[in-house]
Amino acid sequence: MRRFLKPALFAGVAFALLAPAAVASGGGGGGGGEMPSASAPAYDPAAEYAKAVAALQAKDYKAAARALDHVTQAAPDNVDIWRLLGDTRANLNDWKGSRRAYEKVVKLAPTDSAGHAGLGLALANLKDGKAQAQLDWLKAKAEACGDTCPDAAALKAQSASLQDAIAGGAPPKPSAMLEGRSLLFAGPAAGDAAYVQAVSLINEHRYDDALASLARAEAAFGPHPDIITYQGYAWRKKGDFARAEVFYRQALAIAPDHRGATEYYGELKVERGDMVGARRLLARLDTICAFGCAEAEELRRWIDFGRDPRS
Repeated sequence: MRRFLKPALFAGVAFALLAPAAVASGGGGGGGGEMPSASAPAYDPAAEYAKAVAALQAKDYKAAARALDHVTQAAPDNVDIWRLLGDTRANLNDWKGSRRAYEKVVKLAPTDSAGHAGLGLALANLKDGKAQAQLDWLKAKAEACGDTCPDAAALKAQSASLQDAIAGGAPPKPSAMLEGRSLLFAGPAAGDAAYVQAVSLINEHRYDDALASLARAEAAFGPHPDIITYQGYAWRKKGDFARAEVFYRQALAIAPDHRGATEYYGELKVERGDMVGARRLLARLDTICAFGCAEAEELRRWIDFGRDPRS
């Protein structure tokens, strides 16, 4: 397994989605020769995330929400960003916006208790009776969890806060929800340290611990393709191929020429028996690496062996 460059080294590099080329020349705004997708803004999610963190530090929640909106456009399947946007919208008392963000969280991660709690809080502030369904979900989850599971305390606190909000009591201050995310303000040095630690843990096959370190790195850098690729790698090694694929696709949506994500996604295809898909990704690597690269050669070995060549 190869280690990618540390995320901080990419701070000034745009990993935006590629817009299609214009189909015709001439003409500007409204009625010109370009297709709308060609002139649509493309955002670098890591750069926009950095803007959001700076705005949150300054308690400029409008600017933070605007930057986070841009992040979700570039990385639409990132649960953590939607959750953060939900909290930020709540700080603006934009409960409709918070509800929309948390609906996305629950759709992407149906078992995420923070998503259900955030959605319930938004619904309660909108005086929407559907908040009760979120409270019922949290209570059922807490009961099934019992007193000994790792999420027991969080589930009880979430249930109690939402119950108070539904009953008309004072809900928790949204700003407190954000201030609890101390990792947001850890800075690039802490993010780099978490990333390096994650790589070491992956090399030791400690995938759960690695995922925790990668989450800390993501809190510092946002949806960076190196971090997302290693999240996919860890889930793949844990045997959850479906979740791994989600992360690989996220990384490639942000950085279509990311060699590591392309190789590892190809390896996943081999493990699933999808040799046609693996060869497509190898062809992509051969295009990216015009003069050859280790990633292409490694995936070629996987395809030739039909499995991990070291196994």
